[in-house]
Amino acid sequence: MDFRSVIARLEQQGKVVHVKSEVDPVHELAGIAKKFEGQEKIVVFDRVKGQKYPVACGLWWNRDIIGSLFGVKAGEVPGVFAAAGKSFQEKPVAPVIVENPPCQEEVTLAPNLYELTVPTLALEDGGAYFSNCIVIAKDPDTGVRNTSIHRLMITGKNRLAMLMDVGRHLRSYYERAEAKGQPLEITINNGVDPAVYVCATYPGTGIRDDELGVASALNGGEPVRLSRSKTVGVEGLADAEVVIEGRMLPNIREPEGPFGEVSGFYAQKDNRWVVEVTAITNRKQPLMSTLLPGKEVWNSVGCTAEASILATVSKMVGGVKNVYLSHGNCGFFGCVVQMEPTRPGMGKNAIMAAFAAFPPMNMVTVVNSDVNIFDAEDVMRAITTRCNVAEDMVIIKHAACHELNPATDYGVGTKFGFDCTVKPGQEERNKKVAFRDVDLSRYEIE
Repeated sequence: MDFRSVIARLEQQGKVVHVKSEVDPVHELAGIAKKFEGQEKIVVFDRVKGQKYPVACGLWWNRDIIGSLFGVKAGEVPGVFAAAGKSFQEKPVAPVIVENPPCQEEVTLAPNLYELTVPTLALEDGGAYFSNCIVIAKDPDTGVRNTSIHRLMITGKNRLAMLMDVGRHLRSYYERAEAKGQPLEITINNGVDPAVYVCATYPGTGIRDDELGVASALNGGEPVRLSRSKTVGVEGLADAEVVIEGRMLPNIREPEGPFGEVSGFYAQKDNRWVVEVTAITNRKQPLMSTLLPGKEVWNSVGCTAEASILATVSKMVGGVKNVYLSHGNCGFFGCVVQMEPTRPGMGKNAIMAAFAAFPPMNMVTVVNSDVNIFDAEDVMRAITTRCNVAEDMVIIKHAACHELNPATDYGVGTKFGFDCTVKPGQEERNKKVAFRDVDLSRYEIE
């Protein structure tokens, strides 16, 4: 599937809101999108002031929408992603290169990024940002492709400043290229198949893995379609709405930020990596895509991370039922593990296994299966009534966390876990109050 066919399908299902009024791409567009955030409808802005192209927002902010993209219910999404990851590891399908790709219906070799519809989102953002583009690069030593997502701020007609988190494969590629005094060629793909978006956020793939195989597994084994670029040696996504070709320049840093990040706080302005754009190719009248850093990120990262954590922790600890990365944990700073421990101490083992499965987290809460892990109130009740902090809290100081979490010292912080599982012999004391279940339709009620 490609981006525009996905939007067309959502249109048929009545899940698209069109904003017909002209909106300003600076703050106004994002302000309108924020009013719809989390609803089971996406928003398409048909008229953006000073811009030629419409832009869609909200594809990932509701798990029911995400489920519909893959033909399953919301609660089944992590399982689908886990199955795709397993299929990818067992029998990866290589991408194919196609001729005359849709993404090259129009080619611009004198690129002007300001001609693309790229909004300025939060009130204190440093500029217009690509917030959900797929970046493709090749390992300078092995040639293996990497697929990832990074924020990119427009700083000139053919110039971008970008963030690369510590530990990401793209950063390793760049640092090895920079050590040789060489630029790292990339493509920046906007408006893509949702399965490709999943593979770009999927945890657990190695630096020698081409993650595009995960997208193939999600699409029933169909290989991902790539296109030969016009000015760089890295491929673009053949069915993307827009492909930006460029080079990450060595030994150059320029100001980037601030940016309203997934944490709900601003990432501060600093000197960061620079992309020189060498070409822009696109479909005729592309429908561009943007993302609000919030529920869209919490869901897209959460669904893939849940799949990975559930699989990993289940191998190491018995009795695991489910995993949820809640919005209150920003989608990937913390999770709740639901389990029935097979013996004393396994709750703590589950905490440590979860940290190993998904290193960006700094908090894990483990509860019994009588706790609704999707209900923050129920989880908090378990923490306050079943966790004796002196005995049941796990603290790991000076650990690698996620650098965007302001509770850390730029990526180094304290990981902590709450074992809220009921201790042997305490079952009766922790039995939840229950009431008879009745069918109100049987009663005469005014």
